[in-house]
Amino acid sequence: MWGSSTPCSIGFLFHQITASSSPCPNAAPYGGASTSKGRSSSWPSRVSLDTFLSSMDGVYLGSQPLRVVIVGAGFAGLGAATTLAKHGVRDLVILEASDRPGGRVLTHKPTGDPALELGATWIHGQTDNPLYQMAKEKGLLADDGFNMVTCQPISVTPQDYFFSEDGKLLPANEVDQVTCFFGQTMAKINQQDFKPECASWSVGKYLDREFAASAIAKSESSEGVFEWCKRIECVDEACNSMYEFSLSQLGLYTALEGPFFNSLGSGGYQALLNVLLDQLPPNSLRCCKPVKCVQWEGSPPTSKSKPPVVVLCEDGEAFPADHVIVTVSLGCLKERASSLFDPPLPQGKMEAVERLGFGTVAKIFLEFSEPFWPDDCAGIQLVWQQGPESPEGYTAHNQEDLLRSEWYKKIGGFDCVPLHRSILCGWITGLAAEHMETLPEKEVGDICVRLLKQFTGWPVSELRGVLRSTWHTNPYTRGSYTNVPVGVDAVKEQKALEEPLPSTHQKRRLRPLQVLFAGEATHTNFYTTTHGAYLTGVREAERILGHYEIRANPRL
Repeated sequence: MWGSSTPCSIGFLFHQITASSSPCPNAAPYGGASTSKGRSSSWPSRVSLDTFLSSMDGVYLGSQPLRVVIVGAGFAGLGAATTLAKHGVRDLVILEASDRPGGRVLTHKPTGDPALELGATWIHGQTDNPLYQMAKEKGLLADDGFNMVTCQPISVTPQDYFFSEDGKLLPANEVDQVTCFFGQTMAKINQQDFKPECASWSVGKYLDREFAASAIAKSESSEGVFEWCKRIECVDEACNSMYEFSLSQLGLYTALEGPFFNSLGSGGYQALLNVLLDQLPPNSLRCCKPVKCVQWEGSPPTSKSKPPVVVLCEDGEAFPADHVIVTVSLGCLKERASSLFDPPLPQGKMEAVERLGFGTVAKIFLEFSEPFWPDDCAGIQLVWQQGPESPEGYTAHNQEDLLRSEWYKKIGGFDCVPLHRSILCGWITGLAAEHMETLPEKEVGDICVRLLKQFTGWPVSELRGVLRSTWHTNPYTRGSYTNVPVGVDAVKEQKALEEPLPSTHQKRRLRPLQVLFAGEATHTNFYTTTHGAYLTGVREAERILGHYEIRANPRL
């Protein structure tokens, strides 16, 4: 299952939780001969609008419907599908490998309780964000915009409790000094305000240099809080370590105006997902349909009646198409790109798949019989004497082994979950998160309780349930979202990943836009985000529509 999570046997509330999205309906058979045109004297680069008949029954090329297959029903796939549907494309099939739509959006909703998000949590930014506007128009936002940051990438509310590993509560003014300095330094990085000779560095190396030269690098606890800041930043960047993320590439991400963290209401992301699902043509969504191979034309066609693309599913069913939009995660492409396409992907695209990073961000929800933390507590933050994001911790011998044996040190802390008074949520990234996913949920819960007792000294109430995400072990995601390793030119690789097949460098006699690519990894400014994924789906749909000069049908 895509993003599935097995409830813990000790669960009280969590054993009742099921994915709130219902299984996908099967579609009617998909067929029809292809008459799509390509690039040469007989395959014009654009087809006049007059060639098409646009009606309530769909868009036609001559007497045959224009056929589009979309691989993946995440927000990229749904962005593409809804855009095509609005413009009259009706011969449309969305093939989803798992038993539910949504991709890396996975809402669990206990009966009668607000949502818990195992995947995407927030809408990032407001201005020019189509998902924010959609949620606002439909009344799906939380009553008050939940803004976890003000002017800095990391903001700590006064109610956050920071504890050292020996059980001491750290002074709030000291914590504020360090987190404020960290936020200011990250702002400089995002503005590319560093010396050119640092461009080849990692973010972690640059942060350490700036911290060492500052007036606040004077105490062991300050060093610990600074290490905590880097651990939390790993969540934002979906990376194993800030020592692996490129300094020069971090500022390429564009933050939209408005609060960075915008919460959805009690229906969670599933409510927004339902808005998109309601816009799909009837019977267009096919779940439990993992794709085995996308067969496209790498050489000039021998027959005009033969479809340029055929999508072959694992169950043997084949879907002919004029165009295919592939929206699978970069993690899946890393694992399967070499066998997923026939003929194989061009070398430049394969290199882009290999060079871009794709990390794991995991959540651990803990439900207790009753809250054991103060009423004013927003989160319990864990400060180690030597954490995994300290220079010594990262360079330690057998670091990968340490991350597995001491995976819990990568947890930044446990935050209170809005609208759930007895639940805490821990965040963990990278190799440590990947290892955590392989452990029994009871073991994960026991270790988390041990940490809470060790750091706070508070009497921890009974643990009733554990629910954690499994994005890396999920064969249809293999991670959470994209990052940019040291030495990688993100824009170059993302442009290569985005380019449709056949590429502009291939022979013009090939039929154009056979295979197109969408997903958050292909957006140069909004990678890692749900709105970035959605916009790339819209982009590829508009690329197809622009090729045929199709405009919106006012009757649809």
